[in-house]
Amino acid sequence: MSHWRELPAELHPDVRHLIVRLRRLKDRSELSKRRLAAKTGYSAKSWQRYLNGRSLPPREAVESMARVGGDNPHRLLVLHEIAAQRWSEGRAVTTPAAPATEDGPASPEHAPTEHQPQGRHLRVAVTAAAVVTALSVTAALLLAVRLTEARAQLADERAGVAATAVATVSESMVPVIYTCELEQRDGRWYAGLSRTTDILLSNTQMGLEVAEAQCLLQRAGSEPGDIDGVFGPKTRRAVERMQKRGGLIVNGVIDPPTWQALREGAPQ
Repeated sequence: MSHWRELPAELHPDVRHLIVRLRRLKDRSELSKRRLAAKTGYSAKSWQRYLNGRSLPPREAVESMARVGGDNPHRLLVLHEIAAQRWSEGRAVTTPAAPATEDGPASPEHAPTEHQPQGRHLRVAVTAAAVVTALSVTAALLLAVRLTEARAQLADERAGVAATAVATVSESMVPVIYTCELEQRDGRWYAGLSRTTDILLSNTQMGLEVAEAQCLLQRAGSEPGDIDGVFGPKTRRAVERMQKRGGLIVNGVIDPPTWQALREGAPQ
């Protein structure tokens, strides 16, 4: 089990519950933050913020983590929706206004006793109106800041994804093309690039596992295009064709049932 930093004490329990679940899925996957970034499309720095409670992960990141950790994405997305609401409420909380101080007691010659209750009520009403106005302005400012932060975070995550994509091309900027060395062992097919049977693969992912799947798709008669280790639109369409032909759930994702069909299926 990884050693995790203690979460901030001010986190709402619902937000804390979501982050703890994400940490468990990350531990279960046994992936480093760099490998996790490659498989989910979100940078390692972004995952460090999410898993340390400094930033709420977007819905797409939670769904990707569910796929990587083998959890039910619908159940995890429900937790994310609740946590997002609590996160928004927590960010909108402002420091309570200090109670209005009464002026020192007026001297008898300036403020007769019979007029004091009416003046106090007027001051309370004016103070309440000022507090309501201040809260409305603060909420609007917080919303504007939140939108600015979201745009900056999205730009950071896109930059992180672009940085990890460099590893998929050679120094001469020529895409890597893998060779399929198909062989059958114990009734299962392998292409010599990976022996995995359960890693989840979907759009934007890359690496030897993707190239292995592309080789097996080609062997099964569902052409994925170049064997380049990049899960792009052609590979996704090839997966969908193969899933439809094999009677599997057609989702365009290479999950354990799809791996089994690719490993054990007869060529078409």
